Amino acid sequence: MGARTHDLLEHDSKLRMPSMYAVIIHNDDITTMDFVTEVLTLVFHKTPVAAASLMMEVHEIGHGVAGVYVYDIAITKKSQADLLAAERGFPLKLTIREMSE
Repeated sequence: MGARTHDLLEHDSKLRMPSMYAVIIHNDDITTMDFVTEVLTLVFHKTPVAAASLMMEVHEIGHGVAGVYVYDIAITKKSQADLLAAERGFPLKLTIREMSE
């Protein structure tokens, strides 16, 4: 192995894992429980049982983690949920928070 190849391999070993971001779904007084469950199944690919459980957590606590993703995926998931909510006339709020290491 040449010196250049060795330098490249050594450099590659210093790669870091990308930061992860939580997509948080928030409770409100207008968005229906059925719609929240639907978003969790369609956008976040939760099973119906997991979606219903998370929906109840959001209802009771005020918020819940819909999923944890790399930044681009988190933004995409939030945008998809925002679009569905707007199409149905719901004020569903989702936020993104960087996860601490």
